[in-house]
Amino acid sequence: MLTVRDMIALTKPRITLMVLVTTAGGMWLAPGSLDLGSMAIMLATTGMVVGAANTLNCYLERDSDRLMARTANRPLPDRRLEPSWALALGIAMGLFAVPTLTLAVNPVTGLLGAIALVSYVAIYTPMKQHTPAALFVGALPGALPPLMGWTAVTGSIATPGLVLFGVLFFWQIPHFIAISVFRQEEYERAGLKVLPSVRGIHSAKVQATLYAAALWAVSLLLVPYGLAGTLYLVAALGLGAHFFWASVRGFWVQDANAWAKKLFVASLIYLTALFAALIVDAL
Repeated sequence: MLTVRDMIALTKPRITLMVLVTTAGGMWLAPGSLDLGSMAIMLATTGMVVGAANTLNCYLERDSDRLMARTANRPLPDRRLEPSWALALGIAMGLFAVPTLTLAVNPVTGLLGAIALVSYVAIYTPMKQHTPAALFVGALPGALPPLMGWTAVTGSIATPGLVLFGVLFFWQIPHFIAISVFRQEEYERAGLKVLPSVRGIHSAKVQATLYAAALWAVSLLLVPYGLAGTLYLVAALGLGAHFFWASVRGFWVQDANAWAKKLFVASLIYLTALFAALIVDAL
């Protein structure tokens, strides 16, 4: 039983669930609809793509995970599972999910799923050992799920779908910068190159503020493209202002860790409330 729980833990269920919520959001907002069977296949296979990426990430980072308190208890660094199990599970899920997305949903969505899986595992994960620019590469697969939800319904990439992608992309930068600041010592101990370690705290604050501002602007584009109305507009303006303020206030807060933790919380509030407003507005 422990092995089953540990195998599930490799897929990072909470992250996978959050990704599936954004995927469903993309499907909900796209013009047209899917039948229940196609919708179930789309969500199941997308979940498997995400689970495969997370599992292979755990396999590749099992040694560095032992050096960080927040990851040391994962199944591989804690040696509750043999690494070969993770490798086999990740490959199996990926090899099943991507072709199924391509054949049962459509080729565009399958291609986006393949890009998300490969970029996360083969580019982002090893890149973290060498440069903080990995943050921007890692934001790509993290932002693709709502666009995949859009293409699952429409069969094509369109500007409104790209706006959804942009919201997730720009949100991830300040979100993960905040984590890299208050977890800086752990990342350094694990040999991972993060922005505050390589370029300094001030640079991290600048980047967080710039991307929070970009996020604020991009989030408003959902209104002129017809995906949202007045209720969402009011929410996006207020939430964007709050998130931007949470990032910019770091320039006069001396305790960087305290600022980063508040920015992290603000990022979670922002994304949850923004998507809630989007769904309510659509209803």
